[in-house]
Amino acid sequence: MGSAKTQRRTAAAKRPGPDLRAKSRPSRRNGVTTYETILATAGEVLAEVGFERLTTNLVCERAGLTPPALYRYFPNKYALLSELARRLMAAQDEAVFAWLDAGLDEASSVEEAVRNNLELRKRLRAVTRDFPGGAWILRAIRAIPALQEVRAASREAVLARLIESRRVRFPEVSERRLRTAMRLSELMTYAAIEMMADDPDLEEDLVAEELAWMATHYFQGLAARR
Repeated sequence: MGSAKTQRRTAAAKRPGPDLRAKSRPSRRNGVTTYETILATAGEVLAEVGFERLTTNLVCERAGLTPPALYRYFPNKYALLSELARRLMAAQDEAVFAWLDAGLDEASSVEEAVRNNLELRKRLRAVTRDFPGGAWILRAIRAIPALQEVRAASREAVLARLIESRRVRFPEVSERRLRTAMRLSELMTYAAIEMMADDPDLEEDLVAEELAWMATHYFQGLAARR
């Protein structure tokens, strides 16, 4: 038999997670207004108290709604966090796609590549900063295993577009190595966003600039490692 610690981990893994699904999505104007009010208020409260202290009662009090009005759409706070996470990830994805569509994944010099890379990181940082509760949503994704599925879906969509772009630049690099490189780059980007969200005393521009240089030099040497 395994250790007691291993058995506890196995038992915890088998326990069902919280229900992350919204009960329903409204189609009528009043319902849509209530639905959006709940989410906007949840983001505001989350930014103030953090995900551990966030409760549906706090959201209802702030929004001027009764609990049944909220529970009509969201069974618990985790369903609220899941929808907020999905929207934040979608906003970040759109920032990446807009960057790609603008041709900023291409550069004629190292300096231009760094500038373009820095532009992407600034866009992602701005999206997170401007999204209500953005920093706390990232913390919740990291801390709550069930929410990581939201992040995984976002990651796959972004990776597909980035790999498509990079395959043209690195035709000699194998698919396996290219995908691994893109995964590492993506994780490094989001780790930096989370790091800045966790530590407001960090100089954000400096972190973004150093990360841009790291990524640029990393991909410069990718072809040599094929």
